[in-house]
This record gives sequence, C-alpha cells and structure tokens, in this order.
Amino acid sequence: MHVVENMQLKNKFWCKVVVTKTDFLVAICDKKLLGKKIKIDKDFSIRINERFYKERLIGEEEAKELMSKATILNLFGEEIVKLAADIGIISMENVIYFDGVPHAQYIKI
Repeated sequence: MHVVENMQLKNKFWCKVVVTKTDFLVAICDKKLLGKKIKIDKDFSIRINERFYKERLIGEEEAKELMSKATILNLFGEEIVKLAADIGIISMENVIYFDGVPHAQYIKI
C-alpha cells in the first residue's frame, strides 16, 4: 500500500512532450486539473485538455529536467507553476490566472 501511495505522491503532473525540427515543446499541468473546465469570463471557458497534456504522469524531478530543456513551455496549475518559478524558469509576476488557476507560457528565443 505504501508503494502505491508514494508513487501517487511522486507523480504529481500530467505531461506531454512534442519534438519538432526546431522546438522541444513541453506541456505540463497539475494532476488534479486534467479534464477540468476553467472559466475565463462570463462567456468563455477553457478545458485542460487531455489531448494536449495527457501523455504520462511525472514527478517533480522529471518536470524540472523537461522544463530546463524546453524551447516552448505551457504550464497550468499551482504546483507546476510554483516549481517552474522556484527553479527560475518563469517569474511569478508574469503568471496569469484563470478563475484562480495559474497559467504560464515560456518561449526560448
């Protein structure tokens, strides 16, 4: 039972990686957000889409490694955005919030 619980604690994020000739795109969201609908305003909402984020579950160390390699980064959720800020990938002053949920994008030029 403890092994399963520890794996669930380690795997906190859904992640998808797309590699092209010029870019290494990494999309990561907090595990609990996958499939959730988030209200932008009274007329518009977005869904944390499984097709965009759900490739595999990862933990913090793998998330850090992937974010450091990314040329394009798309992040949704308190935990992943905080982790990216903690390692200096993004700045919290550039984070936007949709219905209280932090979202950050990064493009390496």
